[in-house]
Amino acid sequence: MAEEVTKPFTLTRRSFVGASAVVGGIAVAGPLVACSAPEPAAEASVTLTINGEKRTVAVDNRTSLLDMLRERAGLTGTKKGCNQGACGACTVLLNGRRVNSCLTLAVMHDGAEITTIEGLAKGDQLHPLQQAFIDQDAFQCGYCTPGQIVLTDTILAPPAAASASCSPIASAKWPRWLVANCNSQPSGVS
Repeated sequence: MAEEVTKPFTLTRRSFVGASAVVGGIAVAGPLVACSAPEPAAEASVTLTINGEKRTVAVDNRTSLLDMLRERAGLTGTKKGCNQGACGACTVLLNGRRVNSCLTLAVMHDGAEITTIEGLAKGDQLHPLQQAFIDQDAFQCGYCTPGQIVLTDTILAPPAAASASCSPIASAKWPRWLVANCNSQPSGVS
C-alpha cells in the first residue's frame, strides 16, 4: 500500500481570499440569523362569557377576537370576510353592543360577555331572525348571513334607555353592507 504524502500548507492569495470570505460571511451572518429568529409571542388567559357559558381561553396577545372565537373556542359561525371591518361578516355582540370582531384583540375583553350567531338560538329553537332568514330564503350566498342576523338583532332590539317615542329602527344606523357586497345581488343593488 502506498503511503500518503502530506503537503505542507502554503498560504496563497487564492486561499487567503477564500478563507477571508468564509470567516467574514460567518461574522456578518451570525448576528443576523440570531436577530431574525422570532420572539415567542406573549400569551394570556382571557375569561369570557361566550353565549352564556363562562370560558377561559389561552390566546396569543396578538389574536383578534374573531380568531379566538373560531380557532380557540370552536365557534365557526362567525365568519372572516375582509378582515378589515368593512364587510360585517364577523359581527358579534360584545357586552350587548355590536362589534366587528376582526378589529379588536381578544385580550382587551377579559371578563366581557360575547354573543355569536350560535348564541342567538335557545337550544334547538332558532332565534326568530334565524327562522325568518330560512323561511324567506334570505341567505344570498350565505357567507355573511351570520353577521347580518346579529346586526339586525341589535337594530330591532329596543334600546335599554329609549323613550316610548323613540323607534329603534328610526334611530338605528344601517350599515351599507347590510345587503351583501359579494356580487350575489342583481346589478344596481348595493
